[in-house]
Amino acid sequence: MMQPLIINLACTGVVPTRAMNAHVPLSTAEIVDDVARCLALGVQMVHLHARDEQGAPSGDPERYARLIEAIREVPGGREALLCVTTSGRQGSDGAARARVLELDGAARPDMASLTLSSLNFADGASTNAPDTIRHLAACMQQRGIRPELEVFDLGMANFARVLLREGLVTQPLYVNVLLGNIAGAQADMLQLAAILAALPEGCIVSVAGLGRYQLGANGLGLLMADGVRVGLEDNLWYDRARTVAASNAALVERIVRLAQEFERPLASRTALRARLGMPPVS
Repeated sequence: MMQPLIINLACTGVVPTRAMNAHVPLSTAEIVDDVARCLALGVQMVHLHARDEQGAPSGDPERYARLIEAIREVPGGREALLCVTTSGRQGSDGAARARVLELDGAARPDMASLTLSSLNFADGASTNAPDTIRHLAACMQQRGIRPELEVFDLGMANFARVLLREGLVTQPLYVNVLLGNIAGAQADMLQLAAILAALPEGCIVSVAGLGRYQLGANGLGLLMADGVRVGLEDNLWYDRARTVAASNAALVERIVRLAQEFERPLASRTALRARLGMPPVS
């Protein structure tokens, strides 16, 4: 019996622009509105990136504070699991990337992303030195913020075991496996199965696909994992031929429809919090 499905919304990212897709939310108000629409569809987790007034990626903790506080006020926002990025695509300085982990009170995130190695994308690199990863993991642990582990290949799956052995992360681990990157594991069942076998036992896993591989990878998540990650951060098109621009709500609606066909009910937000050992938001 498979667990109820997790949907993790990655709504903005650092790369998408309005010129690439008119539906990309960039301002705080736009991101909050998009998240609210997707929470109404059943999304339980949101992976957040902030942008500045010009639409450029921003690591300013105050921008994340405004996002989190506003999302907490929309229906479902108090129970949703909100994750902030510590992305290596915005620089390698661990101290700067850790600033967002200092948010407190109503602005405190539930989770923060932690990419488990450096990697190349088609248009650039994400730099994550071992010491930087350990520093970010330790900061999350001190702040009681659960890491959202990002795994693109077998080596990263192994590093999850290393961090667990070193006591820098604790079970249950939440993992996003991201498939289809030019320099990572591809979106096929064999490569996903190898990563799942390499991860520590008991991980809670969602599967994402980059670009045209998103739908296929999400299908693998429906079949083989606890959930999916979906959204415009990873894929700007609704169809593989790239003729129809996607929106976050349309991508989520498709996952909900497929989950119904697979007879996988959506996990409740409170049940997911309990499964991850996380208290309800006060």
